[in-house]
Amino acid sequence: MADEAGARPGPEDERHRRGLKFRRREDYAVELFKEAEADLGNVQRVDRILLELGRFYNPYLDAPIVDLATRRAVMEALTRGDQATARQLLRERLDRYASTERRGPGAEGAD
Repeated sequence: MADEAGARPGPEDERHRRGLKFRRREDYAVELFKEAEADLGNVQRVDRILLELGRFYNPYLDAPIVDLATRRAVMEALTRGDQATARQLLRERLDRYASTERRGPGAEGAD
């Protein structure tokens, strides 16, 4: 028993851990989208959230979860006071992210 406790994780364990980390990051990204949508009145906070989402990479799209063009469009809408457009842009990006995560690699071409 003592030997098992000190044993190094095998390759299967490492793959499992990486999967868990990815899953946590995915859930975190969804939570950030929800937080941004709930806090559209706080332009600085939404900007920070979008910056953070831009740091996460979506391998299925070969792009960040929130690209620079989307971030700019959301921020311009919020600066104009157009929360409806900002909300729509966030939802579209979240839907795109969530749908590629469900379908897997090559999903973007399936639309």
